Amino acid sequence: MTQPLFREDAYRHDCRTRVEAVTEAGIILDSTVFYPTGGGQPGDTGILRWAGGRAEIVDTRHGEDGQIIHVPADHALWPEAGEQVSAEINFERRHRLMRMHTCLHLLSAVLPYPVTGGQVADGSGRLDFDLPNPPDKAEVETRLNALIAADHPVGSRWIDETELEANPQLVKTLSVQPPRGAGRIRLIDIPGVDLQPCGGTHVKRTGEIGPVRVKKIEKKGRQNRRVKLAFAE
Repeated sequence: MTQPLFREDAYRHDCRTRVEAVTEAGIILDSTVFYPTGGGQPGDTGILRWAGGRAEIVDTRHGEDGQIIHVPADHALWPEAGEQVSAEINFERRHRLMRMHTCLHLLSAVLPYPVTGGQVADGSGRLDFDLPNPPDKAEVETRLNALIAADHPVGSRWIDETELEANPQLVKTLSVQPPRGAGRIRLIDIPGVDLQPCGGTHVKRTGEIGPVRVKKIEKKGRQNRRVKLAFAE
């Protein structure tokens, strides 16, 4: 199992670690700052460096039994199992993903309806809602930017799975359920605004997100509305 260093510190750029295994799928490290694709958030990119060379990492994915797989670029050098390496993410990209991921949590508070899908992208994002009538675009944008500007703290805490089962309203997403079986579930807590299970990376305060705009609200089915966001910068 790869130790997910990003889980406790999303702002950590790099780490020194050891190559556990090299497989056809990619490189497995003992610990990592690289976030693997999941929960609508893309996997991190970056660089691995070691005494014999370097490899550009173009994607990060979940493997089996808690492993995290770092996917090198085509024709890149690969380290050997047991090699000591330095792992460094593209933090500017990661930070944009963190900002947008947290922003989507705020959007789910502005529109308190069941979420049927979502996606975080570099500089943009979307959520799909089980909502028969389209919300007012300008009102959504105004309320969302007000929550951002209020600079609410963003924290995390853990609960056990039995507590989640007793409070099913915490799960907003119909399409993606929190992973179960480990005994604990991580909650992202924006006090007084939003509380829901999430394994992604987030900023420390909502003010860090910056102004956003609602690009479009689309009809995606009889009772499905897609709200697309982008940074205003």
